Amino acid sequence: MFFDILREDYHEQHPGVRQSACRRYCQSIFVMEAPPHANTDEQYMRAALVEAVVAREEGDVPIGAVVVRGTKIIGRGHNQRELLRDPTAHAEMIALTAAAAEVGSWRLDECTLYVILEPCTMCAGAIVLARLKRLVFGAIDPKAGACGSLYNIPTDSRLNHSVEITQGVLAAECSALLSDFFAKKRAQGKG
Repeated sequence: MFFDILREDYHEQHPGVRQSACRRYCQSIFVMEAPPHANTDEQYMRAALVEAVVAREEGDVPIGAVVVRGTKIIGRGHNQRELLRDPTAHAEMIALTAAAAEVGSWRLDECTLYVILEPCTMCAGAIVLARLKRLVFGAIDPKAGACGSLYNIPTDSRLNHSVEITQGVLAAECSALLSDFFAKKRAQGKG
């Protein structure tokens, strides 16, 4: 699989180097792999995939997210539940916190969140509370998704804010990364 090759290639060339260098390397590869006609949503989803690869390198479920304002990424996050031993350390929560710190406000009303997997109920609630304009995700999550699969929190008219949702951006790539991770965990007896 492409992500395995990417990771192995990086570690062969740079043994012992930390995640920031791994992220730069992955970004350079994803930029090269993006077709010239790729739309903006695909380009930002590729940035979220880079974050997911970092999570995978750290031994966590490979979910990555970025928050975009205008054309600038203002927040990045990847799952860190295992690293931090924190059940709330989801990629979306970390990216939203970083974005809020960047703009100096909890209101992210002109921002879009890109995440490789449909957000859970906790993250969907945070998306509404942050007043995001838009959510873009890759793969659906039929077991825990709260943005169209099990629930649809961001568009619930009973809440005081509604978020536009686009799903399925680079869904095959996002799904493949997650499926591969869990297949390996099951094979190791840790899934």
